[in-house]
Amino acid sequence: MTVRIINRSGYPLPQYETPGSAGMDLRAHLEAPLTLAPLERALVPTGLYIELPPGIEAQIRPRSGLALKRGLTLLNSPGTIDSDYRGEIKCIVVNLSDTAQTIEPGERIAQMVLARYETAEWLLTNVLEETSRSTGGFGSTGVS
Repeated sequence: MTVRIINRSGYPLPQYETPGSAGMDLRAHLEAPLTLAPLERALVPTGLYIELPPGIEAQIRPRSGLALKRGLTLLNSPGTIDSDYRGEIKCIVVNLSDTAQTIEPGERIAQMVLARYETAEWLLTNVLEETSRSTGGFGSTGVS
């Protein structure tokens, strides 16, 4: 799949780091380092604008290494970039650690996964097909 992209950041385009990678890293497009106090959040720009084909979304997800090592993660995760959105991709970064964390310009802050989706057409009904689970909710499948 070919995706049109505008890169105003000056950093390399997102890329797959290994042949089996599902996500591409996104970098912070900052003019200066950004320090987040514990529990502070910020909207971090990437300098990237994309034109996705219909039926494709971009999911913006946390990077596991940042979460584990520094307590940095993303709110509203995964975030969705719709195929008709043309604005800059930005990431809502939060510091869940107990110490201040600094994001450097160009630092990899998130990952983007492209995924296909279906649009639904609702069929109003009064009855749903029964299953073995039926209405069993949270915790209803037992403990293994």
